[in-house]
Amino acid sequence: MSRIGKRSIILPAGVKAAVFADRIEIEGKKGKLTTPLYEGITANLEGTTLSFVRSDDTKQRRMFHGLCRALAQNAVIGVSAGFQKQLEIVGVGYKARVDRNHLELSVGYSKPKLYPIPPDVEVVCEKPTLISVRGIDRQRVGQVADDIHRFRKPDPYKLKGVRYVGEKLIKKERKAGVTGA
Repeated sequence: MSRIGKRSIILPAGVKAAVFADRIEIEGKKGKLTTPLYEGITANLEGTTLSFVRSDDTKQRRMFHGLCRALAQNAVIGVSAGFQKQLEIVGVGYKARVDRNHLELSVGYSKPKLYPIPPDVEVVCEKPTLISVRGIDRQRVGQVADDIHRFRKPDPYKLKGVRYVGEKLIKKERKAGVTGA
C-alpha cells in the first residue's frame, strides 16, 4: 500500500468535508477548496476522519492513492491555517511595493516590473525588501511566489536578486586569471 495514501486525515475543529464521487469539498474558517478524486480512488468520511481506499494495486492507482491524500491534506491545512511564502530582495536600489492589485518590483531593469496579483492570493510588502505571499491553496501560493522569484533570480557572483527567505545560495568565485591590466 502507498505509505502516504494509507494514513488517514483527522479534520481539525471548524473544518468540514463533503465527499462526492469525483471530488472532496473542504470548508474552513479561511475559505473553501475542492480537490479531485482520481479514477479508482474512493474517500471515506467517518466523523472527523477522512481516509482513502484504492480499487486495485496497479502502479497508477498506487500513485493516485498517495496524491489524493496529499492534496486533501494540503486543502485541510489551507482552509484552517493557510500557507505563506516569503521572498527577500537583495541589491542596491532593489525594492518592491504593492499598488492596488499589482506588485511593482524595481530590480535593476530600466522600468519597474508589474505583476498582477491574483484575487485568491494575498501579497504584502512587509518592508520594501520583504514580500509575503499568503493564501489557502498551496499550489497557487507557490506558483505566485515562483513567478515573483523569476523576475530577477539571484546572481551567482554577487547574490543580488529575489530569493526565498532561508534559501541557501552558493557564491561563485571570479575567474582566477583576471587581473586589473
